[in-house]
Amino acid sequence: MTRQLIGIDTSVLVRLVSGLPAGAHSECVERLSSLIDEGAEILASNQVIGETYIVLQHHYGATKKYARKELHNTLTSGLVSPLSGQGSLDALTEHGGAGLLDRLIAIDYQRAKIRTLTLDR
Repeated sequence: MTRQLIGIDTSVLVRLVSGLPAGAHSECVERLSSLIDEGAEILASNQVIGETYIVLQHHYGATKKYARKELHNTLTSGLVSPLSGQGSLDALTEHGGAGLLDRLIAIDYQRAKIRTLTLDR
């Protein structure tokens, strides 16, 4: 039997990372856990990770450091994994140089074997 792959959107990852609102968070965890019990693998794309990073800062007042840490914790919790694998997790822990969103963009292009064109240094 082929494992079912399910991609989540930003609203789901924000609930998982923030824990808010509590009722929606619990419902989200229960639903995803049920899908996993049925054999599904839950995945978050780099776009969803990046959007969640921004939402945590702008709507929840999280610092960049806190948002990265909590995203990493959630994406290694066993409930949801990054679609782009270890590269996305590494991007959450790297400091200096390009910002998180730039790193996530580059990862997607590298995985597709596409050269990145940028006007940034």
